[in-house]
Amino acid sequence: MQQVSPSEETQNLLARLAQRPGVQSTLIISRETGAIVRSSGLITAEDIAEDGTATAPSNGAYVNGTDGEAKKKGTRDAEEVARLVYGFVQSAGSMIEELNGENDEAKLLRVRTKKNELVVVPDAKFLLVVIHDTPPA
Repeated sequence: MQQVSPSEETQNLLARLAQRPGVQSTLIISRETGAIVRSSGLITAEDIAEDGTATAPSNGAYVNGTDGEAKKKGTRDAEEVARLVYGFVQSAGSMIEELNGENDEAKLLRVRTKKNELVVVPDAKFLLVVIHDTPPA
């Protein structure tokens, strides 16, 4: 089965979002399977294979570079983020169905932590995810 690609308009939107101050990473995830369609700012399996120097410490944060040189310290694994976001969206969808019936759905999911904020915009075919710095309160 061939993976459907997001429209050029959607790709351009994410490219513009990725350039905004404070944006750490962006993801487009298949709504059907949870597979990563496109990502920026996150470590992928391909990055690790190409670079060969990325190591995964126990906290899931990566440090790239030789001799421990931190290039992307704190950058998360794209597959892990996609899996967690996909599960979160499915759980939120189940909650909405139980609360409001089957004729309702999430339009925007936002999770703010001390370190960053995740904004998830569910679409018919994709989940658009932006991870950015938490603005000061």
